[in-house]
Amino acid sequence: MNKKVKIVVIIALFFALVLVRAFENVLFYDPFIAYFKDGYLYDPIPVFSGSKLLWSLCFRYGLNMFISLLIIYVAFQNKGFLIFSFKFYIVSFFILTITFMIILKGELAHGYLFAFYVRRFLIHP
Repeated sequence: MNKKVKIVVIIALFFALVLVRAFENVLFYDPFIAYFKDGYLYDPIPVFSGSKLLWSLCFRYGLNMFISLLIIYVAFQNKGFLIFSFKFYIVSFFILTITFMIILKGELAHGYLFAFYVRRFLIHP
């Protein structure tokens, strides 16, 4: 693949990541979008369905991971680096998901910032 084609493909894939973000309200179940935007200052934690939230996080993370891995592959064309990146994404997903669910069960007792950043890493890997 020549350099110009690589650049165009990478730009298109970055645009795909932007589209995932732009249509997040339509594609994913996430009651925390409005809460972390400004509601954390005065609203209680929103009511949420744990299983629905977990499936939505899985789908969103998987979609972002797939696009990101394509970017990595097109940019570097190194299968070893791609496999390492895939393993890193999978391990990170499990650690972050477990951490996020534990934080939510604790009802953000220690503040909202830790939950905010863990969620941020989950939805925008």
